[in-house]
Amino acid sequence: MSSKPLDYENLNENVKKCQYAVRGELYLRASQLQKEGKKIIFTNVGNPHALGQKPLTFPRQVIALCQAPFFLDDPNVGLLFPADAIAKAKHYLSLNSGGLGAYSDSRGIPGIRKEIADFIERRDGYPSDPELIFLTDGASKGIMQILQTLIRGPNDGVLVPVPQYPLYSATISLYGGSLVPYYLEETADWGLDSIDLRESIGQARKNGITVRAMVIINPGNPTGQCLSEQNLRQIIQFCYEENLVLLGDEVYQQNIYQDEHPFISARKVLLDMGPPISKELQLVSFHTVSKGYWGECGQRGGYFEMTNIPPKSVEEIYKVASISLSPNVPAQIFLGLLANPPKPGDVSYEQFARESKGILESLRRRAHMMTDGFNSCKNVVCNFTEGAMYSFPQIQLPPGAIDAAKKAEKAPDVFYCLKLLEATGISTVPGSGFGQKEGVFHLRTTILPPEEDMPSIMASFKKFNDEFMELYE
Repeated sequence: MSSKPLDYENLNENVKKCQYAVRGELYLRASQLQKEGKKIIFTNVGNPHALGQKPLTFPRQVIALCQAPFFLDDPNVGLLFPADAIAKAKHYLSLNSGGLGAYSDSRGIPGIRKEIADFIERRDGYPSDPELIFLTDGASKGIMQILQTLIRGPNDGVLVPVPQYPLYSATISLYGGSLVPYYLEETADWGLDSIDLRESIGQARKNGITVRAMVIINPGNPTGQCLSEQNLRQIIQFCYEENLVLLGDEVYQQNIYQDEHPFISARKVLLDMGPPISKELQLVSFHTVSKGYWGECGQRGGYFEMTNIPPKSVEEIYKVASISLSPNVPAQIFLGLLANPPKPGDVSYEQFARESKGILESLRRRAHMMTDGFNSCKNVVCNFTEGAMYSFPQIQLPPGAIDAAKKAEKAPDVFYCLKLLEATGISTVPGSGFGQKEGVFHLRTTILPPEEDMPSIMASFKKFNDEFMELYE
């Protein structure tokens, strides 16, 4: 019988090239062990609610009423829901004919895009145009949409920070482009080296690659650093000189665990720099309700905002968005609530503020607990998690462990992470899934396990690690 179109050998080669380590070999092994009855701590993915974080009350109240609008007609609705949640639900239901069960505009509900534009203006101090904001099913879909628009073929390249979030490597492979790495400097708290950046783009061009865009992830994933204003100015100037689109992945902008390096958006820095650069550099910025302290990963709500993108290009991006008809409507409402949460004086403000503060303060404590725990271990060095929700410790593997990994036909950090999983149930992601310098090994873990469990988790990690090092030294 002849081979069929969906037989493996006949599949799109770009699909086969895609690798996504966050749900790769380690995750599959962890899932198998869980089925066998072993307790698994899934720290491989930033998924706060799956690790016990409680959802914020007010957004869920509003969504509940939008999902079941008949409750609004019940005379007793005010006994179950606060007045401001009822008012918000009525507001959002009025914005989309047919409510949550109907398609919206392909860019998202205009009224919600206006709320996001107002949020951006309050954050940056510059007006934002709702017509240049597209709502998407999570930030990932928006990033994929822009990369698909940019990549024309294998000779088109995108500068991506290494270590990088594998969404970028996988998507660039899927669309047949070329990833051009620029390395972050671990000894400088994962700072950017402008000399290395210029070397990366120069080498790519020597290899016949047309570099068309540069990605920044701020705060960093998996590295957790917050870019300084000076760093952002350097990046913007570089992109301007090299005629690159800047893609600002800013999905963790609300998750900051120190006061020295606050989050500053790439858009604010760009507009602060003034003409001609503020009028010419093309920028696309991304945000979401999945990450940040809201942690609404399952809701899949995101947006991107475009700066200095020509109207004809915006029309083409809209055309691609319209193929899917519309982003999911409940997630759009979550985005509206993210942009326009309860204000002082509102009935729900105190509870919302208390819940938000509690989550962020706990995450800050967990960031310290995890960093200190890793740095107490033999042959482990870890920079502090300034923002986002991950630790990325360097594991200094002895030659014996590297030899054992070769015999097992595993990458050394994969070998280490598998042994960690088998011994402790802690499911992490090897650093090789994010990219790292030759001969240097890491793992990525979230800081999301419950605060009360963190001491025992770090003690379990330390016991495994120190015994592992003794065995292979």
